[in-house]
Amino acid sequence: MRRQLLAPLAALTIVVAACTATGSGDRAEPRAGFPTPPPARSGGRNAVVRVVEQVLPAVVNVVNESGESRGEGTGFVVRSDGIVVTNYHVVEGASTISVLTSEKEPERYTARVIGGDIQADLAVLDVDAEGLRTVPLGDSDALELGQEVVAIGYALGLEGGPSVTAGIVSSLTRQITVQDERCDACENRQRTYTDVIQTDAAINPGNSGGPLVDLAGRVVGINTAGAGTAENVGFAIQINPVKPTIFQAADNPSAPVAFLGVNSADASDPQVQFEFSPPVDEGAAIVYVVPDGPADQAGVGVGDVVVAFGGEAVGGSEQLGELIRGREPGDDVRVELVGPDGDRRTVTVTLGVNPVPQT
Repeated sequence: MRRQLLAPLAALTIVVAACTATGSGDRAEPRAGFPTPPPARSGGRNAVVRVVEQVLPAVVNVVNESGESRGEGTGFVVRSDGIVVTNYHVVEGASTISVLTSEKEPERYTARVIGGDIQADLAVLDVDAEGLRTVPLGDSDALELGQEVVAIGYALGLEGGPSVTAGIVSSLTRQITVQDERCDACENRQRTYTDVIQTDAAINPGNSGGPLVDLAGRVVGINTAGAGTAENVGFAIQINPVKPTIFQAADNPSAPVAFLGVNSADASDPQVQFEFSPPVDEGAAIVYVVPDGPADQAGVGVGDVVVAFGGEAVGGSEQLGELIRGREPGDDVRVELVGPDGDRRTVTVTLGVNPVPQT
């Protein structure tokens, strides 16, 4: 799948794997804990080899069967009882989702979506398995520019198992918008990612949903896109903002999640200041509104800044996400906004259900 980068790197083309997931089944019950991240390791000539040996058994091939079409992406196992993380666009539109392990003779499992976040391009899957190899989640807030990272995934759908690329963290503050040019059946043709990791580790179609790990073998990002018209430019979603969604889905599979229908970034972010010139320095600046979603229906628009949610002051994007997740679908919430012109207004939003495919 090819996706076009709209901002801020307007000349690049984003390339990702793609296609939707629906289904039915019994609720998955948690049976195992998440692995503990290992201590940091120093770099060196064999550091990448050690990381691959450690992480590769937890990397899986995610196959999306949708009518007559077939798409492939990557995922990684975060809990030994079958909890798998991938990109939402990898499973979007699927009638059947299969997960294959990375052994030479892979095990094949049928998977179902138990949670996630469409706008964050995150899907959490469950397969009926025990004793799977796992990879621990790291701390993306601790990443530094120039730090070495490794990307693992099923690039280009090539046979012979996953591929490995290594590079450095090039930026931690990129905001990109990608357009799906392939999946005509997909409702969500465009997504905006904020504060993504930019890396020069090659990320190609099929890598989508795979882990970006540090040299301790900890997941710091989820590979999501590569710039097709530029060399050594790839993007990954930071792991910290999506951890709560992963944990919630794993512990409460298929539980409804409150949904505001926006994508936001810190109003103080330099890129937000440059692109939107918000009149305030604190709050969550709205950079994307889901068409006909709860926020859209209440009159929230791109360029608005959320400064209070349900009576609680909002300092930034992450806090807004926490406040949304602390509510229930159907809740009526008063949202205080500062518009691009500086005018303050309050709207009442009826929160919806996060429209991740539930199976």
